Amino acid sequence: MKTTELNNLNIAIVGAGYAGAAAAKALSLLGADVNVYEQASQIREVGAGIGLRPSTMARFREWGIFDAVAKVSSPSDYFEILTGTGDPIMKEGWPAIPGDIEGTKTHLIHRGDFIEALLGVLPEGMVHLGHKLSTVEDLGDRSVLTFADGKTVEADLVIGADGIKSVVRQQLFSDKGPVFSGEHAYRTVISADDAYGMVVDDNLRMYIGHGTKVYLLPLRHRNQVSFDITALRPDSTWAPQITKDDLIATVEGFDERLVNIARNLDMNAVSVRAVYDIDPVELWHTDSVALVGDAAHSMLHHQGQGANSAIMDAGGLSDALQRADSVKEALALYQATRKPETDELQRISRQGWTEDEVEDVFPGQKTGAHTPAAK
Repeated sequence: MKTTELNNLNIAIVGAGYAGAAAAKALSLLGADVNVYEQASQIREVGAGIGLRPSTMARFREWGIFDAVAKVSSPSDYFEILTGTGDPIMKEGWPAIPGDIEGTKTHLIHRGDFIEALLGVLPEGMVHLGHKLSTVEDLGDRSVLTFADGKTVEADLVIGADGIKSVVRQQLFSDKGPVFSGEHAYRTVISADDAYGMVVDDNLRMYIGHGTKVYLLPLRHRNQVSFDITALRPDSTWAPQITKDDLIATVEGFDERLVNIARNLDMNAVSVRAVYDIDPVELWHTDSVALVGDAAHSMLHHQGQGANSAIMDAGGLSDALQRADSVKEALALYQATRKPETDELQRISRQGWTEDEVEDVFPGQKTGAHTPAAK
């Protein structure tokens, strides 16, 4: 699209998470008039650590925000997979960008620091809190958002970045709800001093036992480590109730240092969630509405690609708007570019367990993949 057309483009983004904030930054750099509407009254990102891949960091360099993210993260050289007792299985460098003369690395970052960094580079007044979306009406060449307080907003382009329970997706693209993975995730951040000497560098390590995975993701710039346990469990309650004894039992037989970390956790600081994703969505866009991030392709965390995919969506949408002759053409190009990749990531991420592991928790299942999908 021509610069004058982009400058006159009015864009409304629903959701101020990774996808929404990244899309806001990328699209505002095109000169568009961008506003972000977030239902929360304050931004508070819970959880633990994630890894931002070189392609994601390269986008941040392109948008002029690399330093803002880098200063609250740690560059990492490789990831390692080990048995529960610490025997090596695989050690591999993070995938690099072919021909990258900058030598861009994966960066490990706390989720809260990440979203704060993204929102911190947006112009003041761009993000509007306390706006819970009720309806989205697609009028063809424009769309209208109506919020719970009755306020309406009309935009040439609406971006649904409202997460796994996306109102935009459910009203316009798919009424299917989130799908339970048969897993629980227990996540917290502890001091590196309480990690029994297991944090020695800035590299992610995953320890795998029967039906359980333990992730140690160093956040050494904070003198902390993200301690995450993923375990096969049948309880699909969104926020299951578990005890300290339950948590310790998930790491029975693991390296005693990992057991001790679990034993010493403050349960009030542990995020306990059943793990969900969504089935692939056939269509991500109309002529004036598009989905990004988890709203389009929420995926399981086994590949560590959820946040990275959201950033790449924002970049792909920005690229498409610059290359196409109209918003309609741009949205079709965006989907054609991004959807094949995220479909494959969703598929791979559902293959996190062996058949024997699944059989123990879900007797009769015939797959080692995403357990409810076998029903």
